[in-house]
Amino acid sequence: MRATTLGDKSMAADKGKKHQDTRLVHGGSHPELFDGAVNPPIFRVSTVVSANVDEMRERSKHPPGKLAYGRAGTPTHWALQEAIADLEGYKHCLALPSGLSGILISILGLCGSGDHILVADNVYGPIRLVCCDRLAAWGLDAELFDASIGAGVADLIKPNTKMIIVESPGSLTFDMTDIPAVSAVAHEHGILVVADNTWATPLLIDSPALGIDISVHSGTKYIGGHSDVAVGTLSLDDDDLHQKLKWTALLFGYGLSPDDAYLALRGLRTLSVRLQRHEENARIVAEWLERRPEIDRVLCPGLPSDPGHAIWSRDFTGMNGLFGFIFKSMITQDATDRFVNALEVFLRGFSWGGYESLVMANSVDSIKRPVSGWTPAGPSIRLHVGLENPEDLIADLQQALAAMPDAVAAE
Repeated sequence: MRATTLGDKSMAADKGKKHQDTRLVHGGSHPELFDGAVNPPIFRVSTVVSANVDEMRERSKHPPGKLAYGRAGTPTHWALQEAIADLEGYKHCLALPSGLSGILISILGLCGSGDHILVADNVYGPIRLVCCDRLAAWGLDAELFDASIGAGVADLIKPNTKMIIVESPGSLTFDMTDIPAVSAVAHEHGILVVADNTWATPLLIDSPALGIDISVHSGTKYIGGHSDVAVGTLSLDDDDLHQKLKWTALLFGYGLSPDDAYLALRGLRTLSVRLQRHEENARIVAEWLERRPEIDRVLCPGLPSDPGHAIWSRDFTGMNGLFGFIFKSMITQDATDRFVNALEVFLRGFSWGGYESLVMANSVDSIKRPVSGWTPAGPSIRLHVGLENPEDLIADLQQALAAMPDAVAAE
């Protein structure tokens, strides 16, 4: 068994550029290395021994495809990384314990004291918190900006601006960012663009074509797909940046369990068919909600009525099951809580991307946009539409709306 050759980039090149769905099934799979096993096995490794001192020294350099230390990666991790990098169209991928760690590693590995970072104010809440409340202690200057300004980000660039972080659609608010416009400005100034592409997955967006230098995913969501694993990925092209980020992840202790890498890789195989069903169900539910008298607006860029639909249509090839909606102004928070509590098929939970449908009532603080000043008419809800029958999901929403004490009478 020659498992240690799995990390070689030539292995991925041998597959050729087949259709995305085919690459999804076969990426990172090398039965010839594992006595015919179609799934790469789990390598539970911490200590790695060597035959002699020279080999130990060679391992300490962490060459591709060579075991050095469990936390630095195993053939299980390499298989996942190869599959994700190929799907995204990048040369390199790092498997990490969360999507959040992918953003943090990008900042900590590539920015230093005195650098300036621009962060869209609609990114995942913990990223905003880290950038606004923690990075200053490290000498980093993080500035939030309105995600809708596109090329207008040029007015915010300083001589020491090193990185721009975006997320589109935005977290909870689902507003769209013109990423190609941001990227064009960034690259004119030698600035890196880091994007949280969790919503899109590797299948619904061509990150390199949009000018994204580093693409980050919370594989906990659709890549894993079964609500039983926490994983993140970080993909990029540049060899030097890859080495910096790889060492940063190692030095900061961001190691992914090989069991979690295996689960993420297993979930990845069915991502395409799952996303198709998620989108189909979500469209049915979202269009039904648009017709409800209690609803002020459905937050779903895949719908023609959404303000971000034109950008979504240009940059994305599909949607998933995650979107939101806003109640009309006469609906109180108490009534909204009653609606959420009355749901039976939709489960109350913070995450998304699994097979199940979830609901979350957004807190005022979680949807606060310090720069853009996003102000919904009434309380807002996030839904993840799962793989259940959409008629059952609509019936559940309908009975929960009826349970609201000050619900608008149905038309």
